[in-house]
Order: sequence, then C-alpha cells, then structure tokens
Amino acid sequence: MVQAIITLDDHQDRVLNIIKGKYGLKNKSDAVNFVISKFEDDLLEPELRPEYIDKIRLIEKKGKFHAYKDISSLRKEIEHA
Repeated sequence: MVQAIITLDDHQDRVLNIIKGKYGLKNKSDAVNFVISKFEDDLLEPELRPEYIDKIRLIEKKGKFHAYKDISSLRKEIEHA
C-alpha cells in the first residue's frame, strides 16, 4: 500500500469529514479512497463487458460490414436504400 501526505484547506477537510460521517467510514483515508473510487467510474473508461466483446466479434465474423471501393459507390447505395 502506498502512503501519501496531502495538504487540505479547511473546506476540503470539512468535506472529507462529512463524507466520512455520511458513509460511516472509519477515517479520512477511507473517505479519500471512497471519493477516488466514485470518480474512477465517471472519469476512467469502463471495461467492456465480456458479452459485449463477444457480440462485437460475432458482428465482425458475420460480415455486417461492407467495404466500398470509393465514396461514389457508398453514396449510390445510400441514395437507393
């Protein structure tokens, strides 16, 4: 486990205390970890679910994609769809 010394102003300290109390956490370290885990879901790219990956691979195998030689052949197919 990594240890870090952080500097907080009064407002940030109060926010951590509120989070600590609201969620029944033991200490401020747990509060910081809780905040990090909450923002991790929002900020970082989520992993793709295995069933979604399988679905994409199945689509690629079935060939639902169509290759066009040029833009005019694509335009022609779109206009006559």
